Amino acid sequence: MNAEERRQLEITAVKVRQGIIEGVFHAKSGHPGGSLSSAELFTYLYFKEMHIDPKNPKDPDRDRFVLSKGHCAPGLYAVLAQRGYFKEEELQKLRHIGAMLQGHPDMKGTPGVDMSSGSLGQGISAAVGMAMAGKLDGKDYRVYALLGDGESEEGQVWEASMFAGHKKLDNLCVIVDFNGLQIDGPVSQVGGPEPLDKKFEAFGFEVTTIDGNDFDEIEAAFQKARACKGKPFAIIAKTVKGKDVSFMENQVGWHGKAPNAEEYEIAKKELKAKLEVLEHA
Repeated sequence: MNAEERRQLEITAVKVRQGIIEGVFHAKSGHPGGSLSSAELFTYLYFKEMHIDPKNPKDPDRDRFVLSKGHCAPGLYAVLAQRGYFKEEELQKLRHIGAMLQGHPDMKGTPGVDMSSGSLGQGISAAVGMAMAGKLDGKDYRVYALLGDGESEEGQVWEASMFAGHKKLDNLCVIVDFNGLQIDGPVSQVGGPEPLDKKFEAFGFEVTTIDGNDFDEIEAAFQKARACKGKPFAIIAKTVKGKDVSFMENQVGWHGKAPNAEEYEIAKKELKAKLEVLEHA
């Protein structure tokens, strides 16, 4: 991509992060850390990679996305709002009774959500099913699933991966947001799922490892995924949990709590400053 295209993606990623902070603050609960770490991945998928149409969210030929780490719904909602699936004002109603945007993605109530998720490990299984259905129906759509690194400790992740490799589902791309932290602490100390690349390779995947907060590396990885034939593809995306909010970065405590009023203002100020720099670059 050229410099201007990268700048526009970076601007959008900051706006996604602003939406995440708005949502969890007004909800007084939620999961900002892993939502913030995934902002570039969400942005690239919805603004560059996937064949989608916000005006026709149920297009049978669209690409599909499954947020397997469903607790990071604030990130998905923020990018859907930026992409035009619904108004940004909805983000301030996150987790409110009767609101469109609930704590985990709901495919029946939210435009652009392809699969309800939340129980860790299940999302990738749904994505594998979608990919298999595409093969059986002779469709060209692709299926993307975003997992957490802690989530990869779930056995169901590997059952789904075994099936995907066995069926040679080259229309499937699995992305692992590897920010190194899960609810109980460092992933390496809690469950130790590494080496993830070797595990996916053993199940028949082609694998690449990237900086998941760098758009050039993200683009190169998705280009490799599209070019891969006869195998599903896995991207291990190394990211920073809580990225671009100084007091949240690499802090496990921000896995699942909302900022108070003072923290909210600090986060807003930091993100606004970054946005202004990018917009005037």
